[in-house]
Amino acid sequence: MKVARFHAPGDIRVEDAPEPAPGPGDVKIRVRNCSTCGTDVKIFKHGHHHIRPPRVMGHEIAGEVVETGAEVTGWAPGDRVQVIAAIPCGRCEECRRGRLTVCPDQESMGYHYDGGFAEYMVVPAKVLAVDGLNRIPDGVGFDEASVAEPLACVLNGQELARVGEGDDVVVLGAGPIGCLHVRLARSRGAGRVVLADLNPERLAMAAERVRPDETIGGAGVDMVDEVLKLTGGRGADVVITAAASGAAQEQALQMAARQGRISFFGGLPKDDPIIRLDSNLVHYRELTVVGANGSSPHHNAQALALIASGAVPVADLVTHRIPLTEVLDGIDTVARGVAIKVTVEP
Repeated sequence: MKVARFHAPGDIRVEDAPEPAPGPGDVKIRVRNCSTCGTDVKIFKHGHHHIRPPRVMGHEIAGEVVETGAEVTGWAPGDRVQVIAAIPCGRCEECRRGRLTVCPDQESMGYHYDGGFAEYMVVPAKVLAVDGLNRIPDGVGFDEASVAEPLACVLNGQELARVGEGDDVVVLGAGPIGCLHVRLARSRGAGRVVLADLNPERLAMAAERVRPDETIGGAGVDMVDEVLKLTGGRGADVVITAAASGAAQEQALQMAARQGRISFFGGLPKDDPIIRLDSNLVHYRELTVVGANGSSPHHNAQALALIASGAVPVADLVTHRIPLTEVLDGIDTVARGVAIKVTVEP
C-alpha cells in the first residue's frame, strides 16, 4: 500500500509499505478521508518532539472497518468509522476527574501511532478502550466525518469559553478553525458573530461560506477599534483567537466586554510564546482567559452528531480533494492559506 511518512523536517515521502495487521485488541480500517491542517504544516517544517521517524502522518481520520482483532467486539467489516486524534490514557488522575483533554499521558494518532495518510491503518486498542472509535451517522460522508476531529477541538474551546445565547462573539482568524468557530457559535445561540483576518482574500473566501454577521480585515485595520465600533463601545462577550498570533491574543483582551471570556485557541510558536498581558484589564473588567487543548473522545462523538443534524454544516468547507500521492501539494496549499479544508483521499 501507499503511505506518506515523515522522515525529518522538510522530508515527507510517499512510499510503499506492507499492509498492517491488527493485534488482538485492534481494528484495521480502509482510510477513505484524512484531512490536513496547520499542524501538518508545522510538522513538515519543524518536526515534533512526540514523533520518532519514520512515522505515517495524518490525524483527521475517517474510513471503514476491514478487519478486527480476535478480542474486539462490537465492530465488523463495513462499519463506517471516525477516529479520535488525541488518545487519553483513561487511568490518570486527570482522566479520573473527567479532564481527558489535559491527560498528561496523552498520545496521538500520526504522532505516537501511524496515522491516516495511508490506504490502510490500524486503530490501536488504546483508542477503543476510551471509546475513541465512533460510528459515522447515516447521511454523513467520510469527508465530513474527517472534519469531526477539528470540530471536536472547537467544541471543547467554546464549552470552556461558555459561548451561549445572545453573545457577541469575535473570531480572530479566518482559516478552517475560524470557520468552524463561526458555525458552532451560531448553533450555540450567539447573537452576533464577527470574523476577522488580516488577509482580505482569505477572509472573503471564508465569509462567502460561513456568512458571519460582520467581517473585519485588511492590512492596517485597527481590529480593537472596529470591534468597539460594532458593539457600541461595549466590546465582545467572547473573543476567540483562532490563529497562532501573540498580537491577536493581546488584542483579544482589549476588545473584550466586561466579564468577557477570551479563548486562547491557537497555540503560539514554541520559540516565541510570551505576550504582554494587561493584568488590570483582567482585574477591573473581570475577564476570563481560557486555553483550549484538543478534544476528548466524547467531543468527537458530539461533533459527529452536530454534523449529522445539520447544526454545524462542514461539507462546503472541504475546498480541495487530493489523492495520497499529492499530499505534499496539499500541505503546501494549507501553508499558503488558499484553501479552507484540504482532504486526502487515499
